[in-house]
Amino acid sequence: MQVRFRRNAPLDTGQVRDARGRGVGAAVGGGGLGLVGLIIYILISVLSNGGGAAGLPPQLAPLDGQQIGQADTPGEIDQNCKTGQDANERTDCRIVAVVNSVQKFWAGVFQRSNRQYENSKTVFFTGQTDTGCGTADSQVGPFYCPRDKLVYIDLGFFDDLQSRFGVGNSAFVQAYVIAHEYGHHVQDQQGRLDKLGGNQTGPESLSVRTELQADCYAGVWAAHAVETQLVEQLTQADINDGLDAAAAIGDDRIQQQTQGQVNPETWTHGSSEQRRRWFSRGYEQGRPAVCDTFTGSI
Repeated sequence: MQVRFRRNAPLDTGQVRDARGRGVGAAVGGGGLGLVGLIIYILISVLSNGGGAAGLPPQLAPLDGQQIGQADTPGEIDQNCKTGQDANERTDCRIVAVVNSVQKFWAGVFQRSNRQYENSKTVFFTGQTDTGCGTADSQVGPFYCPRDKLVYIDLGFFDDLQSRFGVGNSAFVQAYVIAHEYGHHVQDQQGRLDKLGGNQTGPESLSVRTELQADCYAGVWAAHAVETQLVEQLTQADINDGLDAAAAIGDDRIQQQTQGQVNPETWTHGSSEQRRRWFSRGYEQGRPAVCDTFTGSI
């Protein structure tokens, strides 16, 4: 059994902008960043809030004075994604349900600390889209942009993840990816991303520590997902899928597969073992406080 959503649970499609089919043009050619861009490059290029344009590739150069991520007309999700049953049947509705669940969980965490959680919308796009961090094409993979505080994803990413890196395209793999990106949004509200800037790489770098904390935050959400009243059940098989996904996109495994060698000094996301361990830590202990990747060894 895969992660299931409560059949009659209402979905809030207002937390997602469906901009599919309304891209700004053809995807950037010439090979692009590919899926490796997500794993190796996206943090230092897109999540660096104060890094300026110097560290950004051409297709992610900052945009000035443009409306970002705005849908002109209602997308498919408004008509098709009404309840948890829809989430059990359609990938786009499933992502809506996960976004709803993740944000409901973090809103509760912030409220218990007498803080206000600010929702972030997820933007569905195809091909290419304008973001607060510049023009992103689908090859970059899912990411959170702190400049406009939105999560961006081309849903075709999950097929790429399966075909290129052997990661199963299960419901919980999709949920893990989304929960990880919202972990960055939580970090943004905590002021963590303000400390990033420049091309920080290496096994103990701020980039790696930031990514591992987002993995841990994804695990914390998973530990409480059923409590949000959207997720009906999570099985050990679901968690195993998440662990396998975390391991598959470790810097060491990606480098070995794509380059034939491993160079820890260029890591930005952490090793397979680290990503599995920090996701597990969050899931097993279920408290954001255990996700301090910025103190001591990781």
